[in-house]
Amino acid sequence: MIERILLLLFPAFLLLSSCSEATNQDRSLTEGEEPVTLNIDTTGLAKATFAGGCFWCTEAYFERLQGVKAVISGYSGGTKPNPTYREVSYGRTDYAEAVQVYYDPEQISYETLVEVFFATHDPTTLNSQGPDFGEQYRSIAFYRSPEEQQVIEQYIQQLNEAGTYQNDIVTYVEPFKKFWIAEDYHQDYYKINPTDPYVVSVARPKVKKFEKKYQNKLKAEYKD
Repeated sequence: MIERILLLLFPAFLLLSSCSEATNQDRSLTEGEEPVTLNIDTTGLAKATFAGGCFWCTEAYFERLQGVKAVISGYSGGTKPNPTYREVSYGRTDYAEAVQVYYDPEQISYETLVEVFFATHDPTTLNSQGPDFGEQYRSIAFYRSPEEQQVIEQYIQQLNEAGTYQNDIVTYVEPFKKFWIAEDYHQDYYKINPTDPYVVSVARPKVKKFEKKYQNKLKAEYKD
């Protein structure tokens, strides 16, 4: 991971960079807990957690879907208490950049979220996504119940049988344990920082491609 200062000094390294560093407060979420900063009523909402590369992109995809009420960027799949972005992005922990999706199951199904997850990153590349390399960018689908585990595994089987990808799917299917909220400046990063070099050159083309493909599932403000 290359820090923001390197982006400024060495533009040639742009495509090797992702989100930048900051300190982190104690922001852990276990099952049943909700973030204080989540300004929505979570009554009746379900949660899903995915890791599919840089969370700036992943967050932007899910935020656009009808039925998704909030998306939070953070870290999951690791063991160290209170991980910081510097630690995760430098590969000093076993965490992956992840998002926690709050959705209305009466408006969008878990199956659809799983479909979007696999459609918006490459599940066949181990520990990398596009210009981002390292274990922190590995593909993980977290499940909260045996039913969700079955949905994920059956969809992977479906993709394999259809020959959707030339290479084997290497996505980890793991039980959800804990989610650490990323630093404040990572939240809604794509929306708040439209001129960021990484957003312009890497994230935006991916998001625009997603919007074109999933027009019928987007919120009204994101439709053409």
